[in-house]
Amino acid sequence: MVKGEITLRNESGLHARPASLFVKEASKYNSEIKVIKGNKECNAKSIIGVLSMAVAKGDLITIQAEGPDEDMAVNNLIDFISKLEG
Repeated sequence: MVKGEITLRNESGLHARPASLFVKEASKYNSEIKVIKGNKECNAKSIIGVLSMAVAKGDLITIQAEGPDEDMAVNNLIDFISKLEG
């Protein structure tokens, strides 16, 4: 299992369009991937799950992956989030 943390800096957090782009990116990996915020967690490949997390600008989240491509998944998803705009 691999984990990484990131603070969201884009204005809209992981809402609507950024969430759908994130889910699409997470779905490229074979590992089981979770988004964790505080004591809540969801499947990173579920748009409903990601939207239900209500991740806003300034929130610290953890990306956790377990599986054959866990390192790549966590590193690439954190990089993806760091480059999100609007």
